[in-house]
Parts: sequence; structure tokens; C-alpha cells
Amino acid sequence: MPADTFDPELFRENSETVLNRLESHLADSSIRGLELIDPETLTLAARALMTSEREKIAAFDEKRLDAITDLYIRTGIQVHSPGYMGRQFSGVVPLGGVVDFVSSVVNQPSSFYEAGQLPSVAERIMAEELNRFIGWEPDSFAMVTTSGGSLANLTALLAARNKMFPGFWSDGSPSGDGLPRPAIAVGADVHYSVSRAAGILGIGESQIVRLPINAEQQICLEQVRPALAAAEQRGLKVFALVASAGTTSVGAFDPLDGLADIAREAGIWLHVDGAHGASLLVSDRLRHKLRGIEKVDSVAWDAHKMMFVPAPCTLLFYRNKEDSLGAFQQRASYVFDEEPDRYTELDSGARNFECTKRPMIMPLWTLWSVYGPALFAEKIEYLCDLTGEIHRILLDEPDFETLHRPEANILCFRYRPAELPDDGVHRLQVAIRNRIKIRGNFFISKVNIDGVAALRVVMMNHQITAEHFRMLLGEIRRVGTDLLTDAR
Repeated sequence: MPADTFDPELFRENSETVLNRLESHLADSSIRGLELIDPETLTLAARALMTSEREKIAAFDEKRLDAITDLYIRTGIQVHSPGYMGRQFSGVVPLGGVVDFVSSVVNQPSSFYEAGQLPSVAERIMAEELNRFIGWEPDSFAMVTTSGGSLANLTALLAARNKMFPGFWSDGSPSGDGLPRPAIAVGADVHYSVSRAAGILGIGESQIVRLPINAEQQICLEQVRPALAAAEQRGLKVFALVASAGTTSVGAFDPLDGLADIAREAGIWLHVDGAHGASLLVSDRLRHKLRGIEKVDSVAWDAHKMMFVPAPCTLLFYRNKEDSLGAFQQRASYVFDEEPDRYTELDSGARNFECTKRPMIMPLWTLWSVYGPALFAEKIEYLCDLTGEIHRILLDEPDFETLHRPEANILCFRYRPAELPDDGVHRLQVAIRNRIKIRGNFFISKVNIDGVAALRVVMMNHQITAEHFRMLLGEIRRVGTDLLTDAR
């Protein structure tokens, strides 16, 4: 047996080596974006760190571990740096990473109580804690964790489909003359995971009813009923409507209150993709953006975004706990008990796709237990306030164009100097984003709005200030000027 590799003292030495690197990483407040390395160059560097020993277990080399850790840290997005403004995943609260480290070592899968007892209890506790902000009746709802918002959306739509079409799971899609075809209604700016779900569910992308959006990029309430009626005329049976609480593109919040009334009137399941924005519920000042959330049927909520825990950690809530058992309909004697008891009541395996599932709730529950909800509320409020401030900064910059008023912590804008012709706007934004990424000082993203590229920032780091954003604007100007000069 390779006893040395499992030695607790070596474990401590390994941990200290990694800890020293991570401590330096967290302490580095410099402005940095992405060190983008050619894949072949990185492959060579990674291979150079691999032992050449093939016949026996190689002796442990602390320098090799340190070099691997350094390469790992350097070659990813620097989520803890003020230069990182590009994506919706965040730097974690450090204690959350410590707890995730514990989960990796003890290795207790959490779909079944007997395997992960504390994670199973913590999942129930956090469901009760967070439901205080949603507002459903205690003991009437259910929550299950999933590995990411895409899987949560898919799972909720499975439950909705099986409820509306009970024979679909065993017999497949209804077919034949005169039979309505299952369909899903979505906002035109819905996350791409919903389109993927339609394909996986056997619904088909052609059965997606895209609801018009207004100038604020929200589902336009006045056009929902006509769109549903037109779908019915096409022989479609809309069984689910997917609304967004914080769209990926611009962070828009659909009007949940009004959509819930329409969905209930039409007998349609209303699912909310709140992967990004559901976290605003924990803020007294911001939760009004999700007014009507208590009326919906299901909610996907990514804690690894605005709750600042390691990814993935998604919470899928159902208003009616019976519906949580409708997504999956099979038995397996090797995991599902024939005689349920007080222990198996906490099993989540029948309600989620994953059999072996990380105890992803543990970092969130630990942070909530140690610091309380104010930790999350204060950081979320700071990030949203900061985004409002940088929007006001842009309004005073004549060579920049703002595209929306931010509802949370996402803002899209364009660099549009007076000499730039309309037909050059798209190409310039794409080129600016790419060159800034290569320069490595800042990391931002881009999105197409009305078919034209825009620069996009997502404020996820509480160390970012308005001054950092002004520095970004200066770099965008320099890059944009260089690109326009080169094009002449």
C-alpha cells in the first residue's frame, strides 16, 4: 500500500504549501486581468511539472506541488482582483473555500442522508432560512441543491412537463393529429440553458415561444397573452413559462407579479431563473425587484454568484413540495429504500439528477452560521450601488454610450467617439474587448444587444471602486484610439 501518500503529516505539509500560495494570492490587491497563454505553451509547462516516474510511486516533491499551485493560480481569471469585472462568478468568502476544502477531504456525497448527514440537515436548514425571503408557507415547499443553474432549470422544467403531460416520461412526446405539442414560453433574452433544456426534454427549440421584451429588456407584460394565444393557434400547449430575475445579458428583472397572474390564469407553471438575481432577496433594500416571487412555482438560485461561495452551488426551490418529486420517476434498489424512515426523509436523490453530489451547501450554511445574512446583504448592496455610480460616471462621458439603467450589478455600454461611423460600432467593441483581454490589466466581457456588440462589466468584487472603473475607461479609450488609428 502507498502508505506515505496518505500520511497525515504529509497532508499537513501539502496544505501549508498550498496555503502559503493562496494567502499571497488573496493579499495581492494589484489590478490584473487575465494572463492569456497559448494552449500549447501551457501544455508544455504543465507536462514539465509531471513526474517521469512510471514504474513506482514517485517520491513527493514539495517544489513540484508549489509550482503546480502557482501555475493553477496564475492561469485563471483573477476573481479577487479589482481588474476582474467580466463574469458572474465571484471571488469566494475565504471561509467558504476552507469549508469546501473540508468537503473535498472528507468526501461525503450528499444525495442520501446516510452518506452526508450534516450536509442533508444543512440543506433543510438553509431552505427554511432562505424561504423567509421567498415567503411560502413553512412545510409546504421543497428545496434541492443542483450542480449549477442550467441543471436546476432543466430539473424544474422536467417537473413541469411531467405534471402537465403525465405520460411523457414513460411514453414519450404526445403525437398524432389534433394533439397539442408541448411548448415552453420564455423571454427573448432568456439564458441559453433553457433552449438546451428544450432539446434535452424532447420539446424541441421550434416549440419555444419567445415573448417580446421591452426597452428595459424585460418580458413585456402587455404582449404575453397575445403571444400565448398565437401559440395555441399553432397547435402548441405551453406548459411552462420561464422568467428571469437578473438576465445574463443586462441583469434585467422580469415582472414576476404580473407574469404569475397570467400563468395562473392560463394553468401554466411559472419558473424563475434567478441564478444571478435571486440573491437580492436577502437585502431589505433590493428585494422589491423580485416582487411576486411568492406566487411562482419554482426558482433557481445560484449561491456561487451573488452569495460568494465556491461553485457550483445552486438551490432549486419548489412552491409545492409534492412537485419536487415529479421530475424523475424511477426506482433503484441500490440507493432508494423500500421502507422510508426518519433518516431517508432527508434524502434528495429522488429529487435531483445527480446520484453522487458534492455537499455544496456546506460553505453557504457555514458562512450563514458564522456571519449571518448581513454579510451577504451588505456586499450585494455595495456592488449594486457601485454599479449605479459607474452608470452615472458614463453619463458624463460624451464618447461613451450607456444602453440601460442597471437593476443590479451588470452594466452594458459602448465606446462611441464622434468620428466612429454606425457601421463600425460592432467591430470596434469586439476588438476593444479582445485587446483588453490580451493586455491583461482588466478582464471584461461583451454581449450583443439588438444585434450590436456592447462592452459588459459585472461588479462582483467589493474591492473595486469607482476609481478602478475610471482606470478601465482610460484603457478603453487608449485601446479604441489605437484601433481606429490602425484602421485608417
